[in-house]
Amino acid sequence: MSIAVCPGSFDPVTNGHLDVFRRVAAQFGEVIITVMINKSKQGMFSVEERIELLEDAVRDLPNVRVDSWHGLLVEYARQNAATAIVKGLRGANDFDYELQMAQMNRALTGVDTFFVPADPQYGYLSSSLVKEVATFGGEVAGMLPEHVHTALQKRLAERAAR
Repeated sequence: MSIAVCPGSFDPVTNGHLDVFRRVAAQFGEVIITVMINKSKQGMFSVEERIELLEDAVRDLPNVRVDSWHGLLVEYARQNAATAIVKGLRGANDFDYELQMAQMNRALTGVDTFFVPADPQYGYLSSSLVKEVATFGGEVAGMLPEHVHTALQKRLAERAAR
């Protein structure tokens, strides 16, 4: 069975991420969405919260599971017998950055990276941009799964109350 790893911070998961997950799930026997842990960054949501939000978002995809990892992604791929790393690309800037990482990952372990272009309706979406717009009161409901939008609004209200 072919196993793909879809890494990212997913803080929070967007409809663009979900589109990529669905497309990847149709091509691979198993897909592991991997929340990459960066201890030097403080996210809007904890790793545990991101995992829970992701699990709820992909509940309808039986060949998809969610995990987390701190360290080299290729080591995670090796430990999980993954044959591919899959990254969604919004545009040329993403490609320039991701190509170098893909080449390094292949040089380290031989694991190939596959790029999935964003559906044009999601090409502008990023977790960072969604959080920024929401922080300033912009409407982002159509950019996130409903349960993620609810969690984001709750978190922003908690932060505002401090």
